[in-house]
Amino acid sequence: MSLVRWNPVSDPTSFPSDILNVQREINRMFDTFFRCGVSGDTSLMTTTWSPAVDLAEREDEFTLKVELPGVNKDDVKITMQDNMLTIRGEKKQQQESKEGNYYHLERSYGSFQRSFALPATVKGDKIEAMYRDGVLSITLPKAEEAKRKEVEVKVK
Repeated sequence: MSLVRWNPVSDPTSFPSDILNVQREINRMFDTFFRCGVSGDTSLMTTTWSPAVDLAEREDEFTLKVELPGVNKDDVKITMQDNMLTIRGEKKQQQESKEGNYYHLERSYGSFQRSFALPATVKGDKIEAMYRDGVLSITLPKAEEAKRKEVEVKVK
């Protein structure tokens, strides 16, 4: 029996999963780094917080949902300029008492800003926002020229 050097490219059954595992591990390291999970230093948590966002396009409008648990609606500012929607705000840290033999902080605090370039013109004066149960919902109606129009073409 001879020894054969293993080459992941030559083994098609394990190659894709090995690459995906490496990619998952690298993504996990970046995620934990930016959430300060590696060093345990919570001082960065006050500056690196970004809320999750869902953006959907419908025929007449765009809808955006932003998760902002623990954020007061008065601490959020929404602006629209040149088809760029920007959401700014701040999640303020609440003082907690240290009880017991340990203290662990995982929640993030601090300022955030998210901007979205919209692919179509929006009626800026008709934008509506509603904040309920920690979710900010924004409705952005499309301008008439941005809506899809069906044009019948006559064949000669």
